[in-house]
Order: sequence, then C-alpha cells, then structure tokens
Amino acid sequence: MVIDTFTQLFGTDPLIHGAVGGVVIATFNLLGASLVFVWRDPSERALDGALGFAAGVMLAASFTSLIIPGIETYSNGNPIPVLVGVALGALFLDRSDVLVPHAHYLVSGRRRTEAGGTDRTLPIDDDRFAGVVLFVLAITLHNMPEGLAVGVGFGSGDLATAIPLMLAIGIQNVPEGLAVSVAAINAGLNRRTYAVFAGIRSGVVEIPLAILGAYAVGTVSALLPYAMGFAAGAMLFVISDEIVPETHLRGHERVATLGTLAGVIVMLYLDISLG
Repeated sequence: MVIDTFTQLFGTDPLIHGAVGGVVIATFNLLGASLVFVWRDPSERALDGALGFAAGVMLAASFTSLIIPGIETYSNGNPIPVLVGVALGALFLDRSDVLVPHAHYLVSGRRRTEAGGTDRTLPIDDDRFAGVVLFVLAITLHNMPEGLAVGVGFGSGDLATAIPLMLAIGIQNVPEGLAVSVAAINAGLNRRTYAVFAGIRSGVVEIPLAILGAYAVGTVSALLPYAMGFAAGAMLFVISDEIVPETHLRGHERVATLGTLAGVIVMLYLDISLG
C-alpha cells in the first residue's frame, strides 16, 4: 500500500526517489530545529533522551536497512564488500573528525539572563559561539552519511527497504535538529530564527547527497554493497563516538539508554510494517 502510493506520486525513477528522500529527511531536520518555538527551554535530561532515541534508530537502521540487505541481496551472501564499506565509512568519519574537532551538543550551558530574572539573552560569548560553529559543522558532516544512505537505498530500487530507512532517518533527524537550535541559543544568539537557520543548514547537505547516492549506485551497480556498508559504518561511528558519550556526560545515562531502546523498537516496527 505504502509502496504503491509512493510510486503513484513520484513514479519509478530511482533518481527522483533519491531526491524525494533527501527532501523528506531534511524537512524532518527543519521540524526538529523549529521545535524551539514551542519547546522554549528543553531540559538536558529530555535532550539526552531524544538523542539516545536518534542513536537507537540509526543503530537498527544500519543493520536492517543497510548491512543485512547489502550482504543477503546485493552481495549474494558474500559479506566482504559490505564489511569493506563499513570499515571505509568509519575511517572516513574518523579522519573527518581530525578536520572538524570533536564537537559537543552544548546542551549543558543554559541561556544566561540578566540580573532580576528577565529572559533577554546577553551578548554572544565568543568561545561558545566558536563551539557552536564547530558543532554545526560536525552535525553537517554527520548528516552526510544519512543522506547518502537514503540515496543508496532508493538507488537499489528496493522500496520496501528504502522507505522505512527514509522515515527512520527522518525521525532521528528531529532531535538532531532540535539539538542544533538549542546549541545556538545556549551560545547567546538572541534570535530563535537564527537557531532554526542552524538546523536548516545542517539538513540541507542531505538532499544533494541522497541524489548522488541514488545516481552512483544506479550507474555502477557493483558499488551498491560497498555504498550500503559505507553509510552504515559512518552512522555506527557517529553513534559510538559522538551520541552515546555525549548523552552519558550529565548523569542521564538511564534516560539516554531507554531512549536508545525506544529508537531501536521504532525502527524495527517501521522495517517490518512497511517492508
């Protein structure tokens, strides 16, 4: 039903599907960034739980929508191409972190207020602003494998795998987009519209990469298992190196862990019900 509706709306061209997938996940990122308009001051505990949820979705999606289909369907049971891709994806993110130093989610610094308790933001703290710039760059970098994963999924032509993957990555983009906006506000930026712009900025990179991923694997089909492994490896690196350590820094390990389990459950449900 979902697959039929999708093809009725967007046809059968995998390149168009990749573009649609990129727009969808970037829109979810914008939705998350826009939450600061209604959720004005999310707590550290809530953000750690939300980011844990994002990690759980990415973790399950890496296996159910990328690694396992890559081995079973596109490598004829040979795990080597996918595992090579996993290693290359993790190595790419590792080397990228050298260029963009490890950036924290900056949820611990609450907005500063004037004496007397008014909620007017004080002038920007240059050090924290520099941290936000690094943070936005890091999140943008980490959005790259997500966009690539969606494009690769649609480029494979397997909508039963690609659509759940698109929805899963879109859902986990919501807490990531919110985290970018909160980081900008905590740095002292006095306009929520700028915080939302930061969320848009981190999501826009996903659209061209989704198109590129669909084009690459559609043109050179032999690349597909390597590309699926690459996207999975990059996402697994982000989970272990960035999200899990950050969500366990402030004493909310239990909430973050429960969020991770919830994310895994949601992804598995999407994969089974839509696949």
